[in-house]
Amino acid sequence: MSDNELGAFLRSRREALRPDDVGLPPGNRRRTPGLRRSELATLAGVSMEYLARLEQGRDQHPSRQVIGALAEALRLSPNDQHELRRLVKAARGIQLPAEQCTAAEPPSTEIRPTIRTLLNRLEPTPAVVVNRLTDVLAHTEGFARLMAPIGLLDRTPANLVHFALTDPRARTAYPDWEAIADARVASLGLSHRTDPHAGRLVDELTTLAATTFTDRANASPSPPARTGVESLRHPDAGELRLAFETLILPDTDNLQLTVYLPADESTSTRLDGLLRTGPIALPPLADDIATGSTGRFSGKHPRSTSRDPIDQ
Repeated sequence: MSDNELGAFLRSRREALRPDDVGLPPGNRRRTPGLRRSELATLAGVSMEYLARLEQGRDQHPSRQVIGALAEALRLSPNDQHELRRLVKAARGIQLPAEQCTAAEPPSTEIRPTIRTLLNRLEPTPAVVVNRLTDVLAHTEGFARLMAPIGLLDRTPANLVHFALTDPRARTAYPDWEAIADARVASLGLSHRTDPHAGRLVDELTTLAATTFTDRANASPSPPARTGVESLRHPDAGELRLAFETLILPDTDNLQLTVYLPADESTSTRLDGLLRTGPIALPPLADDIATGSTGRFSGKHPRSTSRDPIDQ
């Protein structure tokens, strides 16, 4: 276990933020992903030298005001804020009471009607919403056509980390499986150390995947990429190169929306052939909100989020 968990956590969350996430121009010649240390220091109202000491482990005793400023500047979710406070207390040698160690809220299992309608409007583009455990909460029909044939949606609830680490089909589907496995484990972050809900998933992955999971989970934390390109070997469409964009949804329990787009002309042609399904009836947004319909788990795949039995 690292002696500088607090510094590693702060750096991982800084590198997970893009400049446009906080209203800054992207700039040029960025040597590291995410925000520069100077940018975070400015946003949090602390000196860059002090932030460097925190990240490098030379100072592990930030004040309550600094903790709050960093949490706000880093756009930390409630669970990440809880983790930050735990790490600060641990660095000070303070043991958290048992009830605080299990204070994490259960992961979301539903989505707002407006998010459901957003997915409907994205059809037939492959798009998926997951919670902090990477459980699939809802997806477009396009995502089902893309991922159901490789086996991703067979489990209920489908889980991105579980599939990548425990299902042998993942190694066939992802030519660059090692990078995919690294990214999926990184998406769990450090929350499993104080989150009993994540802890149960970690226990299951440890049992089923052994060192394939634990070696990655115990490595120095690195933020999952929110944009990039993944290669997929599809049984029907062949070799695909998919550009992805991942967005943190506001006012949610760290729900994330990931949208997949063709990264080259060949993939565009193959993906169009796979997703060509004709017009899709889209329910009015006002009706969704009025009825209060939400996305829930379904064991039937593939399916469109607009055809969930809950909405009928």
